[in-house]
Amino acid sequence: MGRISEFQMKDIVNVANGKKLGNISDIHLNLHSGTIDSIVISRSGKFLGLFGKEEEIIIPWTQIVKIGEDVILVRYAGPPLPAERNAKEE
Repeated sequence: MGRISEFQMKDIVNVANGKKLGNISDIHLNLHSGTIDSIVISRSGKFLGLFGKEEEIIIPWTQIVKIGEDVILVRYAGPPLPAERNAKEE
């Protein structure tokens, strides 16, 4: 068993491409079953979150591959992240 604060300090890495997605900002709980449904990763906008809006990535608990000491490995197959979209446009 771990604390939420310990999870928030771990990096979230996508095993599909090895890229860091961010850190956990929130979790979604199923109050009926007492389990975690998903984790929420907030990615800030363009410059330290001052310009641009925060983007949330929701990863279902079933897509978590492994929880390690410093990293949580996930299998994220959602839409491309903003940095990936900009790289494709160039």
